[in-house]
Amino acid sequence: MSHTYIPLEQYKRKWIFNHKDLPVTEEDKALIKPLDQKSSMLIWNKWISNRSSHSEQFTKGDWAAKDDAWIGSHDWQAAWDSENPALPDMFADFFDWKNDLTVYFCYEKYQVIETQWDVFIRNWKCFLFFDDGPLLISPKQKQTAFIHQNGQFQLGQRG
Repeated sequence: MSHTYIPLEQYKRKWIFNHKDLPVTEEDKALIKPLDQKSSMLIWNKWISNRSSHSEQFTKGDWAAKDDAWIGSHDWQAAWDSENPALPDMFADFFDWKNDLTVYFCYEKYQVIETQWDVFIRNWKCFLFFDDGPLLISPKQKQTAFIHQNGQFQLGQRG
């Protein structure tokens, strides 16, 4: 499946990757690739939900709405607020992904960013400036993370 991307400079949320307190290298910026609305929709419909357009709308038929998809909640807010750039331990330990694995950070049906796992690890705080229910997925892996505005994240397995 080939995707159409929006240049990062034209992405409406580009400021999250240009924040002075959380600098993103030019090399990483080149690998942070926002998808256009159609490509975002295709990813969302295929891997997240073909019923709901935002995580707040997940319903009975969505894998992410199933309690058994998730293995508890953990805090991300304290790590985000700290000076330490590392992912929260529980988050980092859960994913045994290769650095160059393609991942999608899915804010909602029409807002998806493609990047590599190592780029996400280095810049996770930037991605989480918008924390209203995004999901981290990789089509090649079942592990997933669900980010909540209350400072918690859930880890689980995609259905």
